[in-house]
Amino acid sequence: MFRLLAKLNKWLLPSLTRQKLDLAKASKLQKAIIAWRYYVTTRALEENK
Repeated sequence: MFRLLAKLNKWLLPSLTRQKLDLAKASKLQKAIIAWRYYVTTRALEENK
């Protein structure tokens, strides 16, 4: 399930690292997107073990 979510995140959500976003200057929404992508990615990697 998390692998599917990870693929959807990659397709739908913006890549903030490509935009060279400074985390200190990120808005709450941008921080929430980063946290969500991190959560889904780590869970997807755990499914592969």
